[in-house]
Amino acid sequence: MQFDQLGLSADLLKAVKDLGYEKPTPIQQKAVPVILEGKDVMGAAQTGTGKTAGFTLPMLRRLEVYANKSMSPARHPLRGLILVPTRELAIQVFESVKEYSKYTSLKSSLVYGGVNIDSQIAVLRSGVEILVATPGRLLDHIQQKNVMLSNVEYFVLDEADRMLDMGFLPDIKKILNLLPAKRQNLMFSATFTDDIKRLAKQFLNDPVVIETSKRNSVSNLITHRVFSVDRNRKSDALIRLINEKKIDQAIIFTNTKSSSDQLAKKLLKHNLAAAAIHGDKNQLQRCQALNEFKQGDIRLLVATDVAARGLDIAELSCVINYELPNNPEDYVHRIGRTGRAGAKGYALSLVSSDEQKYLVEIEKLIQKKIKVETFDKENESGKTNRSKRRPPKEINQSKPSQSVEKKNTILKYPDIEVIYFNGEYSVRKNTLAAVKADPLFTQPYISDQSEDTSTPIRLKLEKDALKSIPALFYPAFGKGISAKKRKA
Repeated sequence: MQFDQLGLSADLLKAVKDLGYEKPTPIQQKAVPVILEGKDVMGAAQTGTGKTAGFTLPMLRRLEVYANKSMSPARHPLRGLILVPTRELAIQVFESVKEYSKYTSLKSSLVYGGVNIDSQIAVLRSGVEILVATPGRLLDHIQQKNVMLSNVEYFVLDEADRMLDMGFLPDIKKILNLLPAKRQNLMFSATFTDDIKRLAKQFLNDPVVIETSKRNSVSNLITHRVFSVDRNRKSDALIRLINEKKIDQAIIFTNTKSSSDQLAKKLLKHNLAAAAIHGDKNQLQRCQALNEFKQGDIRLLVATDVAARGLDIAELSCVINYELPNNPEDYVHRIGRTGRAGAKGYALSLVSSDEQKYLVEIEKLIQKKIKVETFDKENESGKTNRSKRRPPKEINQSKPSQSVEKKNTILKYPDIEVIYFNGEYSVRKNTLAAVKADPLFTQPYISDQSEDTSTPIRLKLEKDALKSIPALFYPAFGKGISAKKRKA
């Protein structure tokens, strides 16, 4: 089947062609004709199979009769409402709506929390036919009378199971009570739990149930691999896994915000471009991290389950579970970020002994036995596998010639910097290596005077005040230094 057989308009088909879509996916083939008939739909499909286009394209087709270029807000009442659980998913769905409707005169907008509400107010009051929103921020706008739901003809509840997981059921019920009784309802999700089915009975009218795969199934294009590691050595095992498997880009999932931040910092220390994304990050930080990840500026995105839904990264080949989720259904959503649109993907998991019970539940859910491998037998025995290129952490202070040792270290490892700090030498990666060398900033000052801890600090300052050293490392002047010496 081709898209032109689904009953879409020429403007929508042109937009679809621009996006490179060739054939509709199974969920699109089944959902689009039913939605165009005006029936309620309860749709389930594996994540990454095109659910967004499945409900957006037919809704746009039915709303095209209202398209106009008038500047009057009264000519653009809200007619289509798409409710989503997270900011990231809201942004993604809104971008799809804009792409699909670019050749029509339909106006669309986006509202979510975590950002200034004033800019959203201005857009809403100018009039929009289609609105993508998160529940909390939508209720804020309704309370301030920035948007009216009395003309809504199409209501879409996307990722309904995630809505319930995040505690949005009371907000959803408030919004449903404000919608007109006569409307078309569409509910789409990657999974259908018993709670979802109970919710569906409350607002769907004789829905057509569309399921293109078994409940909670995962794509056959995803390869699952589990590595048994000690919890205390997980971060080291992760770094070695990334380097040895030559993983160019991956989303790494953790269970808590603090572990996301800590892991991202450790990855950065090992020269792996990474950023953390979770609920405590403001919207600017989250959007910046996602954009840099999509553009390839960031190699690794460390995320909590807030990012498990709605992220659509083109050709993302790998997802890593640094920690297995407590809820096995979250595993399905996490790995759904890879293996999308017919592409192959890898789901790698680092599992410690205390997480084995979660692995058993995941295997039951996806009805698949995952082979457990030992990532590094040597590492499991407690030995450390050091890289041949890794420089020593500190130079032996007992050696007679420290300057010779420092010089040899610099020659051997040109991409590091030797620093004298707190009474010892240490090395770090030279972040200015790519910049034109400036001796003042690239070469540390090394005193030819031995440390004498018996000399009072004030006397040492007076003694060393006139020493010829770079200004960057000039010591603070003490009380006993004369005005003449200060001037010098």
